Amino acid sequence: MKVLIADDDTLWRKLLGQNVHRWGYEVVTAENGLQAWNILQEHGAPRVAILDWQMPELDGVEICRRVRCSLNLPFIYTIILTSRDTRDDMVAGFQSGADDYLVKPVDMEILRSRLSAAVRIVKAVPPPRQIPGYQLLGRLGAGAMATVYKARQLSLDRIVAVKILPKKFSSMPEFVERFYAEGRAAAKLNHPNIVAALDVGRHADAHYFIMEYVEGHTVHEHLVKEGPYSEADALGIATQVAKALNHAHQAGLIHRDVKPKNILIAGDGVAKLADMGLARAVSDREAAEAEAGKAFGTPYYISPEQIRGKVNIDLRADIYNFGATLYHMVTGRVPFEGPDVSTILLKHLDEPIVPPDHINPKLTIGICEVIELCMAKDPAKRYATTTDLIEDLQAIADGQPPMQAHKLIDLSTLTALNQKSDLNESVETQSEGSLITTPLFWIAVVGWFLVVLLLILVIILAN
Repeated sequence: MKVLIADDDTLWRKLLGQNVHRWGYEVVTAENGLQAWNILQEHGAPRVAILDWQMPELDGVEICRRVRCSLNLPFIYTIILTSRDTRDDMVAGFQSGADDYLVKPVDMEILRSRLSAAVRIVKAVPPPRQIPGYQLLGRLGAGAMATVYKARQLSLDRIVAVKILPKKFSSMPEFVERFYAEGRAAAKLNHPNIVAALDVGRHADAHYFIMEYVEGHTVHEHLVKEGPYSEADALGIATQVAKALNHAHQAGLIHRDVKPKNILIAGDGVAKLADMGLARAVSDREAAEAEAGKAFGTPYYISPEQIRGKVNIDLRADIYNFGATLYHMVTGRVPFEGPDVSTILLKHLDEPIVPPDHINPKLTIGICEVIELCMAKDPAKRYATTTDLIEDLQAIADGQPPMQAHKLIDLSTLTALNQKSDLNESVETQSEGSLITTPLFWIAVVGWFLVVLLLILVIILAN
């Protein structure tokens, strides 16, 4: 595969070129931004571009913007490689449309692994394909599982989002069925806090899903750019998401992938829950049994029962995902971190969370109680319904204590005390029974009997 290296620094351009060529890629170089942009527009152009930020005539960030907005180009994976290392620079780079961001001097082994990942994604992303009745306007995002475009629905003259299944999955029944299942699940829901499903279908070899277009940003993007939310703002968003989940639960669906990237915030502040890709009916026993033993979810927010691949997963898994998301929103950190996915999953199973107010001391006790209850390892110790959860979120927003949480805490405490009392009674009973059945006990009894007998004999002989 061809890789473009664009850098006005001759030494860096040569160093990168030598290494990338040695790794088995065909290298094309450019010494300024305009030259790089012209190369990317040629037939058979490189599908991966490593771009310096600051270059003469056209900078790397502007190239990323042009690539993202152009529908005349195939998908091009862009990597910004620069000495600009602040968080604001990194956020600006990603917002421009860059798919990756690395800081100079870069470890060549890290660059090599990033290139390998880029090539995998490029091969998975389909080229832009026109869907009858829709005019594609630009690419909104892409990943291994789907590419999303901004489009105009010609019949109604409105802007929509079009999700297209990668071509390599189009011949794989399991992925096609899951793609359509997402559309069917979303179509059952009609709520202001859920991204609406409009259509799902197939044209030629392209499977597509048409949905409401939301102009705004994700909670994930806010966390990266701005850091954690204030408690008041987090409660406002969380309450809306909880209402969306409650609507889904009442329709018999569980989401199973609540996370910051799946919460969109529109320009008017309305939060919308997106991506029903893992949703399924609670009553769908066949699907549950087919998925038994498999962990479906996102590692940073997944519930213990999802990790274990339990068959009887219910709405309380969503409540755990929700709690982990709210934890991230108010602390700026995910609940559990680790060097690899396995470590993170084990922590979800066994390790208690660091209390949110230990990270952000400004948080009230109420919101901390709600988060910790949502993230209880045992589903039975979480909220039983999203209705109870919403009631507590609204109470905290009004400056009141979370009464439903307090009921759960009191019940949990009472249960623990009863268990302790039963254990103590059991220990006492066992102690009494074990004393009688101990051999030493009977030896002592016989010994005392002999002593008494000897005393009686002594008395008789003395008389």
